[in-house]
Amino acid sequence: MTIDGAIEHPHAAKRLRDALANTPLATRAISLVLDASLAEGAHVISAKGDVIEVRGGPFSGVIYGVEELIERIATDHDLSALSKAPITGAPGMAYRSFWTWDHSTNWELSQIGHQEIGVFNPYQKPPGGFLADYEKLVDFCSRNRVGGIIIYGFLRNSHGGIEAAQQLCRYANERGVRIIPGIAIGAYGGVYWEGDHRYNLSTWLKENPQHAAKMTKDVGFQIADLAFRLNFPHSDYTMSACPSAPETMDWMEEAVSWLAETFEIGGINIESGDYGVCDCDRCRARRDNDEEAARRDDAHGDSWSHTDMAINFPRLYAAAKAKRPDLWIYCEMQWDNLLDPVATSAQSTLPQGALYQHTANRSYWKRLRSELDPNYVATLPTQPNVLRCQFASQWNGDNRTERYAFNGRDFADMASRGKQLGMQGLTVWGEASDYSATVELSYLAFARFTWNPELRWDDFVATELAPRLGGDHAADRFLAIAAELDASATLPADRLAALQNEALTAATASADAIARRWLTLAEQIARRVYMGR
Repeated sequence: MTIDGAIEHPHAAKRLRDALANTPLATRAISLVLDASLAEGAHVISAKGDVIEVRGGPFSGVIYGVEELIERIATDHDLSALSKAPITGAPGMAYRSFWTWDHSTNWELSQIGHQEIGVFNPYQKPPGGFLADYEKLVDFCSRNRVGGIIIYGFLRNSHGGIEAAQQLCRYANERGVRIIPGIAIGAYGGVYWEGDHRYNLSTWLKENPQHAAKMTKDVGFQIADLAFRLNFPHSDYTMSACPSAPETMDWMEEAVSWLAETFEIGGINIESGDYGVCDCDRCRARRDNDEEAARRDDAHGDSWSHTDMAINFPRLYAAAKAKRPDLWIYCEMQWDNLLDPVATSAQSTLPQGALYQHTANRSYWKRLRSELDPNYVATLPTQPNVLRCQFASQWNGDNRTERYAFNGRDFADMASRGKQLGMQGLTVWGEASDYSATVELSYLAFARFTWNPELRWDDFVATELAPRLGGDHAADRFLAIAAELDASATLPADRLAALQNEALTAATASADAIARRWLTLAEQIARRVYMGR
């Protein structure tokens, strides 16, 4: 096999060699071509005489084209369809990302130190655990056309600091996946989450204590669909800086420039911090000058300030774009407020081209999907707009977690309905490994429906789930069992026993990945049997 473009696209070339080695295409010539006229991720596969050409848009298009080529070979071994017409693909939602914290991202399951929830957690895995987890997550994203991974805790001395972060960026870029560090304005550790570094917030505030935020309430926040308030101890992790101090924003701008220059990142997720606001005289006076802003900030209690974000985000956006113009820069619009005007006078000055991310808990998404008007979205001062799913994760439920539930229908719904409403992207939690079938198939739904929001659920089940679960009937039964488990915190013992027996029977009748998927479902049931639920 000869591959023209292998030097420019080494990972795509390796995938082709590995996948086509024992197929009729092993002797064909293949050309990999970057085409800047195509949208990011878009691709065209065509036959040019005896040569198969994979032409792809910027950053990920060639990778996605190669992955589609590999998929097609499974059913069309000599790609005879190419003689009739090219194969084309393009993302229906441009911005498709997983949201993660480093400490609770568990994709390498053989290592110690796993955590399942938290925001101010120490990193408890071995130093190499960061790369071990995220390289596996990158591999999944690359093969399933997920565009980026947002990482809070991107920089920690305890998991390799600068060198490990640079290595992850190189690994991801080669595979067409954007690494997107998460930061907050004067909160969440600054740019360097943990370590003795000039751009670590704790380090800077210890040297400049006069710029610390004046917090009059305890550190913490309440999520609408979580049954309890989360409170956090005061520590280096929870320190905040005053956003009205010019020195704070000078330091933040310098840090963001360093981040974009030092690492081959694909974006930055920027928020204002959500665990408290500064109540110093300058901050209160600034907010009180805008009656509407003050009213909206007060409505969200003591957790965050929309005006702090609106005033300071443009400066950081400009600093990052000056270093890397193609970055995806998410601007967090916070939770459950899209239907109501939120500090509109301040937000009207936000820059066009940032990705304005509106987070929804489950109860609020039910409102959005029925009440939100596409014309309203089109006329928002912030453009473009994307959704973030705060549910279908550990951050919801009545003392239960949806982290390992089957969330595929929710992801499909948010993608399809979100696209109809004028949203151009979707972000969901991606911390749990795809080892568990309910998680794996949920992620697959997220990937497929954000790529093609017009996809029908029945077609998805038939083409994607049935082959992975042992056939149409097996897929229907898997989904039915998962739905029954997710719908009730408690089931009768005899019902759990019957479901467990069915899952084990399906596992023993299968092999390899299909057996593993049924076994992970059986294990979920066995855990509930053991706990008497």
